[in-house]
Amino acid sequence: DPPALALRGIAMAQLGEHPRARELLRRAARAFGAHEPVARARCVVAEAEVALAQRDLGGDGSKGPAALLAAAHTLQAHGDTTNALQARLVAARRLVLLGRLAEASDMLAAHPADGVPLPTHLPAPLAAVAGLTRAELALRALHIDAAHAALQHAERAAQHAGVPALQAEVAHARALLAQPAARLLAPGSEQALRLQDVAALRASSHTLVVDACRHAVLAGGVALPLARRPVLFALVRALAQAWPDDVDREALIASVFRTRHPDETHRARLRVEMGRLRKLIAPLAGVEATARGFVLRPLAGRTVAVLAPPVDGDQGALLALLADGAAWSTSALALALGDSQRTVQRALAELEASSQVRAIGQARARRWVAAPLVGFTTILLLPTTQPNP
Repeated sequence: DPPALALRGIAMAQLGEHPRARELLRRAARAFGAHEPVARARCVVAEAEVALAQRDLGGDGSKGPAALLAAAHTLQAHGDTTNALQARLVAARRLVLLGRLAEASDMLAAHPADGVPLPTHLPAPLAAVAGLTRAELALRALHIDAAHAALQHAERAAQHAGVPALQAEVAHARALLAQPAARLLAPGSEQALRLQDVAALRASSHTLVVDACRHAVLAGGVALPLARRPVLFALVRALAQAWPDDVDREALIASVFRTRHPDETHRARLRVEMGRLRKLIAPLAGVEATARGFVLRPLAGRTVAVLAPPVDGDQGALLALLADGAAWSTSALALALGDSQRTVQRALAELEASSQVRAIGQARARRWVAAPLVGFTTILLLPTTQPNP
C-alpha cells in the first residue's frame, strides 16, 4: 500500500540505494493521488531530496523546482510546517548546486521572493542544514565572519539533533577555513593564504590586488573583472608580479602572446593592448612606458599583491574560476583562460572524475560548477507519518 511503499523508499535511501528509493517514492506518490495531498506532497519532497543526494539536478518530474515548491505550499497550507520547511531547504540546496547563488540566498532570506518568511527557530536537523547552506553561500562570497557565524549555529544544531553525518559535515566545513585557499606571489617567493587571509587582502584599501583566482583587479572596494579579457589580465598580472620594477617588452610578448619570435606586428599589438589596459584600470593604477618596457603605477600610494590559485596548471586555474559558485560554459572558461575549448574540456573531464566539478545541462546548455564546499547531508525527514489506507 502507499504508506508502506513510502516508508520502504525512505529505508532504501538511508541504506544508500537511491535509485530504488526514488522508484518506491514515485510509486507511493502516484498511489496516494490527489485525494491525499499531504501524503503525496511528502513523497514528492522525499524524492527531491534523494535526487539531490544523487546530484541529479534535472528539472523534470517530481524532483523539479516547480513540483517541489508546489509540494511545499501544500504542506504549509495543511499545517505540516516542518516538512514544508524541509522542502524549501531542499530547493535552496539545489539552487546552490546549480550555481544560482542569489536565488538560493533569497530562498533562505528572512523575506524571500515568495513572501513567506523562513522562521527564525527551526527544528534542530533543519537548523543544521540551513546553517550549512548559509555557510556555503558565505564562503563563496568570501564573507568569512558570516560563514563562521553560520557554522557555529549549524554546529550547535547538529549536536542538539544528534545526527553524526551533520556533525561530520560541520567539522569538514570548519577544516576548510584552515586550509590554503590561494598563494600570495612576490618576486622570488610565495606565501600560502587561508580564506580569511584572502578576504582581508581583497578588502584592504592599501593594496592593489591582482586576483589570478577570479581574474580581477581590485582595490579600495572597486573591482574590475577581467575574466573575459584574458590578454589584458595576463598583461596586468605580469606587470604586478614584477612590481615595482618594469617588464621588458620582449618578455611581455613571449608570456602574453605565447611566441618566441616576436616581430613588429607583435610589438604593435602590445602597444594597442597596453592602451586598452591603461584605460580600463585608470581608476586604480596607471601603466607607464620605460626604456625597456612597461611598469605598473598604483594610485594612492598602494602596494601591489598577486593572488594565485593554490595549485598551478590548467586544473588549478579552472577550480579558481569556478570557486565563486557560478555556472560557466566551456567556451567562457576557454576564453577566460586563453586556451582552446578542447584543452578546457580535457581538464574538466579530469576534475569531474575526481569529483571536484560537475556538469549540469546537456549539449550547448551544459554548464560547469564547482563541487559544494561543505557538502550536504540527506536527513530524509519525509514522510514522518502516513495515514492508514
